[in-house]
Amino acid sequence: MKKGKRITGLVKRSLTHLVLWLIVVIFFSFFLGIEGADIYSKIIFSLFFLPVTIATTYTFLYHLIPKYLLPKHYFKFGLFTLYTLVISSIFIILSAFYGFVIALELQWNANFPISKSLFFIIITIYLVVAIASAFSLLKNNYSATAKNEELKNRILEAQLKLKDQELQYLKMQIHPHFLFNTLNTIYGLSLSKNEKTPEMILQLSDLLDYILYQTTKPSVKLEEEINHIRNYIDLEKKRFQDALEIEFKSDQIPSDIELAPMLLLPFVENSFKHGKGNDGKLKISICIKLENKQLDFKIINSVKPSCEYTIAEGIGLENIRRRLNLLYGKNYELRIEDEKEYFSVNLKVNTAKMPADVR
Repeated sequence: MKKGKRITGLVKRSLTHLVLWLIVVIFFSFFLGIEGADIYSKIIFSLFFLPVTIATTYTFLYHLIPKYLLPKHYFKFGLFTLYTLVISSIFIILSAFYGFVIALELQWNANFPISKSLFFIIITIYLVVAIASAFSLLKNNYSATAKNEELKNRILEAQLKLKDQELQYLKMQIHPHFLFNTLNTIYGLSLSKNEKTPEMILQLSDLLDYILYQTTKPSVKLEEEINHIRNYIDLEKKRFQDALEIEFKSDQIPSDIELAPMLLLPFVENSFKHGKGNDGKLKISICIKLENKQLDFKIINSVKPSCEYTIAEGIGLENIRRRLNLLYGKNYELRIEDEKEYFSVNLKVNTAKMPADVR
């Protein structure tokens, strides 16, 4: 089948070239013809220039241009071009002489003078060669551009696949991390046989539904993310009871505002996991603002001065930073302050700038 396609392609190219050279012969007949001669004599005269025109043209198209010009061997291209022009000029002069003699049937008289000078004939033939060479260069340039675009598209497609795989991997890291922290909370209550343990398990069920199903989507409603933060806070309130002082403030969030899932909740997790005050109380302040689709999330928690609370503790914060880089690029700002008595995170995200390929 491939052989048949090659033969068909070869036949098409051959017919195309044949038609083009017939057009050149007609052009030569009317432009370089013998003054006062009949059409037959003009065609015979023009045909004598066709072999040298074809040879010169194909020398440029299939040898000089692909072998020297495209690889940017400019000196060799110029040198061999000069050789080609000198040799072809000689053959053009010979073709003109024999064409003139044969077209006049070896008879010299004043009835059939050449209408154009030899110099003009040479320039006209080289014009055909130049047009064919220019067309070949344009074709090569278009082909190279198309190949580059195809290569760029393949590279971009591969990068997007790798990006998606990395995002999925990061999400998979977050899920067990979150589940581990929450189960620890419930385990602590179960040891004390707290009567609120069943209620917490039910709340955990709701959170797991969100994590296992909703977070598989590229983006979720911001109000849903905030609602699950509230659920998580309720779970922790039952565990810490009087040892927790928490302030939670949030603007009214429009239902059309979306965010990548599980971006805010890990910050809240870390504040409960690592936070601790000198007086034995954990103090947490959470503030969520939204202005012109610009999300401003800030969380501050108390820490003991002796506690070295850094991002390296756990995968949560570093994981989120990596996801932010992949999803939002330069359209976010994350500031983390680790002071002696408090630890704060301030995340600003332009929710309108989430890349379309991850939506």
